[in-house]
Amino acid sequence: MNNITSTYTTKQKKLILEIFENNQNKHFTIDEIASVLSQNGTPVGTTTIYRQTQRLLDEGLIRKYSLGTNDKACFQYVSYISCSEHFHLKCTSCQKLFHASCSYLDNISRHIFEHHAFSVDNTRTV
Repeated sequence: MNNITSTYTTKQKKLILEIFENNQNKHFTIDEIASVLSQNGTPVGTTTIYRQTQRLLDEGLIRKYSLGTNDKACFQYVSYISCSEHFHLKCTSCQKLFHASCSYLDNISRHIFEHHAFSVDNTRTV
């Protein structure tokens, strides 16, 4: 019985990982992952998605972004991420997270470091 459960879980994890691999420049909430899986004809429960995304986090394959105390977290595939190099913007209307790469924001990070002795962790800054 454990082998069947383990294989089933592995299949679900693989399906979830494929979403990230096929959409490396996008962020996904748990609900968005569930929606994509359902649209693909392979629905998976949110509890299972939480468990599998935690495993992917533990393995270093995805990164988690907490957008605020009352907001849902979102996740992104690690191979794409150079998020330590840019800020993130969150739309207050649609709740989407966007990468904001520009020299002006780079100058702000440099200013904060040089004049205030703080390094901005852009993976935690929205």
